[in-house]
Amino acid sequence: MLRWFQALMPREDRFFALYNRHAATLVDGAKALRELLNGGPGVAAAAADVFRFEDQADAITREILQLVRRTFITPFDRSDIKDLINSLDDTIDQMKKTAKAVVLFEVDKIEPEMAAMGDRIMQAAGLTVEAVTLLGSLRENTARLHAITEEIIHLEEDADSLHDKGIKSLFLQHRGGNAMNYIVGIEIYDHLEKVMDRFEDVANRISGIVIEQV
Repeated sequence: MLRWFQALMPREDRFFALYNRHAATLVDGAKALRELLNGGPGVAAAAADVFRFEDQADAITREILQLVRRTFITPFDRSDIKDLINSLDDTIDQMKKTAKAVVLFEVDKIEPEMAAMGDRIMQAAGLTVEAVTLLGSLRENTARLHAITEEIIHLEEDADSLHDKGIKSLFLQHRGGNAMNYIVGIEIYDHLEKVMDRFEDVANRISGIVIEQV
């Protein structure tokens, strides 16, 4: 009965435009984070870019949460709208935490597995943008949305393997040497892993919305 009633009422579609804008900040943030993971003199500038995109994402998040409160008929359940934007925002927040850690600890050596995890983060961001874009025509794109969420989950699993391989490599490098470099390296790996975990959270939120709506 509720779904029939909602079908007769005008729907607030500004949510989709705002989601698209927020997802675009994830791509920009992921690119900046990947640039940061090249190391060298560009680290500070890349970190500043990550911080700037995170600020933009926060502003969009606030706009969506305000729109939820003002809107009578929403495209899907209000709690799903809030959970999805919070998951998206948590993802770029974690990118910011990663960038802050690299700058704070003055990391000047980026391990190959860290850079590879950055590549997976960029891939996940691209898939997330595609998924968010398809939410406006969800029923017509159910199969693709399910496929995208599966791809993101596989990327997260791949990143987990890179994380473990990187930690092992750090141990072998530093077991007879600089313990502080080992600890800092673990910190960076854990931040990168959490970025991918947040992308998986987004994928699971989208999958839940698809299941509920179709």
